Amino acid sequence: MKNSLFYKETIALILSHCKLKVNIKKKVIFGKKLKKNFMTYIITHHLGMLLLRLGFGGMMLIHGIPKLLKILSGDFSFGDPIGIGEPASLVLAVLGEVLFPILVIVGFKTRLAAIPIIITMIVAAFVVHAADPLGTKEMAILYLIGFVAIALLSAGKYSIDRK
Repeated sequence: MKNSLFYKETIALILSHCKLKVNIKKKVIFGKKLKKNFMTYIITHHLGMLLLRLGFGGMMLIHGIPKLLKILSGDFSFGDPIGIGEPASLVLAVLGEVLFPILVIVGFKTRLAAIPIIITMIVAAFVVHAADPLGTKEMAILYLIGFVAIALLSAGKYSIDRK
């Protein structure tokens, strides 16, 4: 009788062990699905950050290259919105609209490179176009929002920084 009880407990233990293995296998399968979904999220997240950098950085270059060509031709006439002189304002605008967007595009020190661009867009939107209607300053505000997002998100995996 004690022997029979021993066998029943042994069989019950074996069956419970088998159920445990089955449950563990189900969790592993679920874990693989979760891992796959997480990896898809990570890839799309990094692709999104790359798209932000390429889009906003490239479009900023469109505004900055004519200013760079103006400097290269020797013409330093430019607005002086912050009172440091026309040539200095033009050089700062070129740095904020050409050099630093290139750094953002390639993903080198992206968070730091976005700061001068953000400052340039704040000056453009709220100093240069302060009295203008929203339709005039909306481009600077859109760039400001985009580069603030880039500064908060960083460059991502597809960059020189690779973070």
